Amino acid sequence: MDIDALRTAHPDHWRRACAIRALTLDAVATANSGHSGMPMGMADVATVLFSRHLKFDAAHPDWADRDRFILSAGHGSMLLYALLYLTGSPEITLEEIRNFRQWGARTAGHPENFLAQGIETTTGPLGQGLANSVGFAIAEEALRARFGKKIVDHHTYCIAGDGCLMEGVSQEALTLAGRQELSRLIVFFDDNEITIDGKVSLADRTDQLARFAASGWHVQEVDGHDPEAIDRAIETAKAAPHPSLIACKTHIALGSSAQDTAKGHGALTDPQLVADTKAAYGWTEDAFEVPAEIKGWWEEVGRRGAAHRTAWQERLDALGAGKRAEFDRMQAGDAPKRLAATIRALKKQAAEAHHKVATRKASEMVLEVVNPIMPETIGGSADLTGSNNTMTHDLGVFDTDNRKGRYLHYGIREHAMAAAMNGMALHGGIRPYGGTFMVFTDYARPAIRLSALMRQPVVYVMTHDSIGLGEDGPTHQPVEHLAIHRATPNTRLFRPADVVETAEAWELALTATATPSVLALSRQGLPAVRLEHKTRNLSAQGAYVLAEAEGKRQAILIATGSEVHVALAARDMLQDEGIGTRVVSMPCMELFAAQDEAYRKRVLPAGPVRVAVEAGVRQGWDRWLLGERGREKKAGFVGMDSFGASAPAKVLFEEFGITAEAVAERARALL
Repeated sequence: MDIDALRTAHPDHWRRACAIRALTLDAVATANSGHSGMPMGMADVATVLFSRHLKFDAAHPDWADRDRFILSAGHGSMLLYALLYLTGSPEITLEEIRNFRQWGARTAGHPENFLAQGIETTTGPLGQGLANSVGFAIAEEALRARFGKKIVDHHTYCIAGDGCLMEGVSQEALTLAGRQELSRLIVFFDDNEITIDGKVSLADRTDQLARFAASGWHVQEVDGHDPEAIDRAIETAKAAPHPSLIACKTHIALGSSAQDTAKGHGALTDPQLVADTKAAYGWTEDAFEVPAEIKGWWEEVGRRGAAHRTAWQERLDALGAGKRAEFDRMQAGDAPKRLAATIRALKKQAAEAHHKVATRKASEMVLEVVNPIMPETIGGSADLTGSNNTMTHDLGVFDTDNRKGRYLHYGIREHAMAAAMNGMALHGGIRPYGGTFMVFTDYARPAIRLSALMRQPVVYVMTHDSIGLGEDGPTHQPVEHLAIHRATPNTRLFRPADVVETAEAWELALTATATPSVLALSRQGLPAVRLEHKTRNLSAQGAYVLAEAEGKRQAILIATGSEVHVALAARDMLQDEGIGTRVVSMPCMELFAAQDEAYRKRVLPAGPVRVAVEAGVRQGWDRWLLGERGREKKAGFVGMDSFGASAPAKVLFEEFGITAEAVAERARALL
């Protein structure tokens, strides 16, 4: 690559792009860690995008109708931080750039959405940002259909690298985007042919343009260091009726001795290399110094969108009062005021009717009354709509000819479904939920983890939650999955026992603002256990006394979901023998742990023997069985310690010993 030719062909552009490169070199060298090469290689693309196309206002980074910029190649985070600083972000200051990758800094090693506005999503696990961007684009289409082009009219731009495109989630995401013809989505492929191990050709020979084209994308290839060619490609992409891929041929670690090598991917920290690279750029300023005229130019780029934002605000203010209130509420993520009353009415009906239904069906019953009053919900399933019970009669299918539809057929794409839902939630104005079998959360796990890390209230409707699904056998029977979700920070796993608890779980999920919810729902029918109507949401406490002991309390049985009725039957047996037995329903361990100690002790007092029953592994139960200080000696667990088997559900519960008789016997033995 002839650096001198680049400098002389477009001297102004060159200096402006080199501000990104220089800040990257300085920040990574100071931190003695990071990834220098990608920002150095993609600085030209980013400069053209931000200065000529991206609609944003640096002074109002949360403007609802801004274009979204997603850095899927999150290891190159200094590209994003440099752009935010240069354009005048009030949060990414020069001091933050100096503190790159340090404790307490907003400039984390990989972008984290909650640290500063302008960071649209958390990336680093490759491919996640690309899949998120599909969700952002879906959200834009859905909201534009609802509120009109005068209020919602923006693009989603994404930078992805070779690694993003090798990850399996990229195939799921790009085929979903192609099928949905998400024309407001434009992806820049940083085609530098380098990975950590060396040349891409060591591991891959995919023709990425052909791959995307085969999935319905508009594709182009450009010199990623030619600003005019980049500009023309973006203009063409914006006019295309399909999602667009622009493959940008770039040089990783441009201008350094590590250019076009695997070394260039990582941290370029050698002082001489940094000095020589800056000399090649013609950059003579001290570390972290950007000439005033260049910084001023970038700040003007950051102000350019102010007029667009002001005009948009006037259009928003002209909306009718009802439409405006709805838009504001949806953007704020607030549930409608009618939600609580709607849930209470369903609970009352269920408590009186004593429905015996699977909790997956109970979930559908909740959605039937909730979806009509929450236009922000967008549901879906990974090709299991009839099994997950996630579609209600009023939604309509989101498709190329019906952007007002609120149900997505994700196909067999669990990972992309979860990642796209993250994108929808991050975009704002949407409450996404999606379903699959609980065991297939394995396929969606990376994105579910990021829901928790990013503090996004995505709802995962995970049905067929135990050996209770029966004949499909151990491949489909989750055993360890409840423990996996409970072990994940900032995640609420709800395992409701009947219609009432399912309604309460949904209410909590739909009013959450910073926590994802996983609903573990049964395939098999379950008897009602909440037979007396309570207006209060008892599940909000995580656990509560469902049935009190008669006589002296000697045993406490704790259960979740499909095993709550088992615990109640065991209680009847023990009570008949004069053993006073309390039953505690624990639909959400995380919420119970969040209660004050006094409440937890009232529900689980010291003294009586404790037995927990759940059709999963024991992991996670000992805190409640052995006491929070580990002092309880008499405790037992009835559940799974192996994989399941293929047989009718009733047979499986008997063969694996998850029965009322087994629970009662365990309690007797402890006494």
